[in-house]
Amino acid sequence: MKLSALTQGVACTLVQGSLDTDITDIVYDSRKAAPGVLFVCIVGTQRDSHDFAADCAAKGAAAVVIQHDIDLSGLAGVTVLKVDNSRRAMALMSANLFGSPARRMTMIGVTGTKGKTTTAHMIRSVLEAAGRKVGMIGTNGVYYMGRHEETANTTPESYELQRYFRTFVDAGCDTVVMEVSSQGLMMDRVAGIHYQVGVFTNLSPDHIGPGEHASFEEYRSWKGQLFRRCDVGVVNIDDPNTQALLEGHTCALVTYGMDSRADYRASDCQLLRTHDFLGVTFHVSGRDEMDVKVNMPGQFSVYNALAALAVSKVLDLPDQAIHDGLGRCVVKGRVELVPISKKFTVLLDYAHNEVSTESLLTTLRAYDPHRLVVVFGCGGNRSKLRRYGMGEICARMADFSILTEDNNRFEKVEDILADIRQGMLRGNPDARFVEIPDRLDALHYAVDHAQPGDLIAVIGKGHETYRDRMGVKTPFLERELLEEYARQIGLE
Repeated sequence: MKLSALTQGVACTLVQGSLDTDITDIVYDSRKAAPGVLFVCIVGTQRDSHDFAADCAAKGAAAVVIQHDIDLSGLAGVTVLKVDNSRRAMALMSANLFGSPARRMTMIGVTGTKGKTTTAHMIRSVLEAAGRKVGMIGTNGVYYMGRHEETANTTPESYELQRYFRTFVDAGCDTVVMEVSSQGLMMDRVAGIHYQVGVFTNLSPDHIGPGEHASFEEYRSWKGQLFRRCDVGVVNIDDPNTQALLEGHTCALVTYGMDSRADYRASDCQLLRTHDFLGVTFHVSGRDEMDVKVNMPGQFSVYNALAALAVSKVLDLPDQAIHDGLGRCVVKGRVELVPISKKFTVLLDYAHNEVSTESLLTTLRAYDPHRLVVVFGCGGNRSKLRRYGMGEICARMADFSILTEDNNRFEKVEDILADIRQGMLRGNPDARFVEIPDRLDALHYAVDHAQPGDLIAVIGKGHETYRDRMGVKTPFLERELLEEYARQIGLE
């Protein structure tokens, strides 16, 4: 592609060279520089890749995009463009490179602190029940047409994002559901993308600190940017931050929640539990009336389902698709039921800090189990405060805890368990727990010692497919391991 076509719609200044230069690809990692590519220099939190421009030129890069002035002596014969914001320029050029694929599909973006992943999965499930062909991007990876790929970020870098969109179009997708993180908005990963529907779940302090957001207000402001880039905003009217987050919005609004002013409001919520179902039912009123059944527990599942329902109504999807999609939606590692016995209930969840653990256990306690049992550990080379906090919460809220490894990385599991134990004793000196360092042994112990009516929550790893010990990752899929052990011992 000619550089002139690649930079269509991009405000830039030609420093040297020609816009008639042929470009084979766009790279922003200097290690991937090769003959004919355009190298985009990005100012990062750790390093400034302008320092590697000359190295990329030596590898044959045809053009370089810079954000600030650099020494051009090592760039003889290389076309150089200067822009105000190289991240934004890369996003727009990547869209041009791949033929603006997002314009060919219905785009749905989901933002918020919690619930993004589950809400996105619910929306996708309803869309597919309605016959739509969906590509999805988020924390759990990329899904499209029965395929799955892992991703490094909730919202990938703009080049990867546009490449995925191109893949979706080529595979026949007509709709995209994606999680839009505050970092994705702030770092221009989604620059140039217009959404038909934007969704807001909820907001609480997160991602605040060096390299992320300077304050909660800044975090909230970036989340709110989504609602200047969509046609319709579907927002949680019950969240106290909604009004401030929507400041300056340019979209039409549709609201959901428990508040009587909500366009789609839930009432008469009922908890349901069987050996193969742990969920809720509720009635929806407002712009429409219907009863909904969701195979996920707790009030947060009601909110996530309401958001998905409201999106479905905005897109004019049939009611049957809403019922079918919400009724059968399962999200890997998010209160994911593992139905291995009719006598007790086992579920997996990604809860891996104090707040998410407390929220999960509060939800599960409402189902009045015979015992609430928690299997958990904490990651190595991470803050010890998380260990103390999770230990304290589980000591207070669980009837029995099984302390074990998580991803220990380069720490000894015994040291991590000692920290968790401190938290346990602080939370409840009489707490009942056992320590089993090997996580597979801990899973087997939980099954072997389960009592009728128990609810066993295996938390911390969720959708992860590996176990990290001393920097070595080996396969570890908890759902498969539990199902295999149930078959091995002939569990009923």
